[in-house]
Amino acid sequence: MDKRSFNPKQNKRSKGSSAALIWRFLKGSRLLFLLSIGSATLSSFADMIGPQIIRAAVDNALGGKEAHYSKPVMDLVERFGGFAYLGRHLWIMALALVAIAVFRTVMHYVFRVSNSAATETLVKTMRDSLFSHIERLPYSWHMKNHTGDIIQRCTSDLDTLRNFVSEQLTNVLRIIILLILALVFMFRMDTGLTLIAMIPVPLIIAYSVVFHGKIGKGFLECDENEGILSTMAQENLTGVRVVRAFGRERYEKDRFEAQNDYYTGKWARLAGILSFYWSSQDILSGLEVMLVIVFGAVFCIRGRMYAGEYMAFISYNAMLVWPIRMLGRMISEMSKAGVSIDRIGYIMDSEEEKDPENAVTPPMDGDLEFDHVSFAYDGGPEILHDISFRMKAGTTLGILGGTGSGKSTLILLLDKMYELPEGCGTISIGGTDIRNIRTEWLRSNIGMVLQEPFLFSRSLRENLSIASDTVSIEEIREAAAAACLDDTIRSFSNGYETFVGERGVTLSGGQKQRAAIARMLIRNTPVMVFDDSLSAVDTETDAMIRRSLESRFGSASIILISHRITTLSKADRIIVLDDGRIVEQGTHDQLCRAGGIYQKINEIQTSSRETAS
Repeated sequence: MDKRSFNPKQNKRSKGSSAALIWRFLKGSRLLFLLSIGSATLSSFADMIGPQIIRAAVDNALGGKEAHYSKPVMDLVERFGGFAYLGRHLWIMALALVAIAVFRTVMHYVFRVSNSAATETLVKTMRDSLFSHIERLPYSWHMKNHTGDIIQRCTSDLDTLRNFVSEQLTNVLRIIILLILALVFMFRMDTGLTLIAMIPVPLIIAYSVVFHGKIGKGFLECDENEGILSTMAQENLTGVRVVRAFGRERYEKDRFEAQNDYYTGKWARLAGILSFYWSSQDILSGLEVMLVIVFGAVFCIRGRMYAGEYMAFISYNAMLVWPIRMLGRMISEMSKAGVSIDRIGYIMDSEEEKDPENAVTPPMDGDLEFDHVSFAYDGGPEILHDISFRMKAGTTLGILGGTGSGKSTLILLLDKMYELPEGCGTISIGGTDIRNIRTEWLRSNIGMVLQEPFLFSRSLRENLSIASDTVSIEEIREAAAAACLDDTIRSFSNGYETFVGERGVTLSGGQKQRAAIARMLIRNTPVMVFDDSLSAVDTETDAMIRRSLESRFGSASIILISHRITTLSKADRIIVLDDGRIVEQGTHDQLCRAGGIYQKINEIQTSSRETAS
């Protein structure tokens, strides 16, 4: 099972940092949440008044018992004619109950509306923040984390956090108020019975604390394994053609089912813990209700309590039981939300790309130089060993090398996809170390066509114009013509409005490469990089594209990475990489006479072409 990014210690956050993260996400919805909490509080006060009206009606208005209420309450009763008058006109007290119920309903409505609005605002803020932050994370971070797991953190974990904030946190104050008020009224009516009602509370709290750790660990394992499952699904959906081409459907199905069984087993074990936990809580809560009913009845028989007091006490006890039971549910949800906060926090805590304070935006049409550059990926062996070369502005540099020789790594370092550590040499443009150049400025002036071109699920026009916000259709066609793609697009029934499937699946490999080239050419940058981006086009088209580049973009510095000698032959200078070192460099003619790797590859490819012809 793949364990990448499954590191509980890495994801663990302090309570303070988690609270700060939630507070940050609440920006824009705090007032709405305060309104929802305020309306929930008023609704709780209304809940407290109803039992007191019933108690007064039964014991004082009808029973004639001596009233022991606060002065404001007695003054209010006297305004309505006293308890004797209310006993003859019970409709007044009934109307008061109706008024309280209406007020409670209105407050509950305000709570629901404001809470829903606050929740949706919160979700929007979280999604915007996560997406914006992920967009600014280094390329190296994305290489360390599975796409499926990132998506799962931004969807499932986000929903978990949303539900916790909207359903649980907004109820905390209401539960606290219910507990306090219920206990105050209960103690005022009968201290002994209230103490009896409180017997299970410490047990429930202690029980919840014990289970909190177990539940949290269970949710963490389930969440992480859901991320692994999402990754497997995402990879199979995007690589479905590879799976079909190699007939690996059964293998991938068995692999997915094995992970799904493991994931389901984790949830089943967690469900067992939760069922035992909740059932035990229900038993303790039921025991508490039974004790109150039995002892309350005994107290009434002995004359210690009035009937109205007994009825009111049971009502308040019911209000007490609900928060106590909710406390257990909240502990469970808190464990689940804590895991999600840690997982979302892992993304938000990841450091974004940052430029030095004195970052500059120098001219980018100067010479490009690698000076004693060495580089190794995190925890891996050294990929580049003491690379040094200078490329004059406006010239074409060819790079040849076998798989793993470090060709693409050179380009990733040039574009600051990976930061070159201090002491590992320098890369400069026009004499300025790229470490000191603003990253956005650097990348906007370096056009890149990557080894594996990526096209979005949009029209061809939208894919080609993604490099510029103001590009016209004429400019798009000009760039497409330079990439030998314009005639092909015009042959489509919808032309430039032809929809491209996911990852450009509706186009051939050569068409995708040419589309990526056209997209880069639209920017007309002073530095252009072609990372083996002509490998899927035929030799004739390759030559046409190179001639077009020479005629239209002759002033640009062009880097060509290729395994095809014909692609590199017209370059002003060619370097040959082997095992991360420059082993040969010179012009095509010089290298063909040097007796090294370049000459051997040229002879093999030349003989292959002659045989094919």
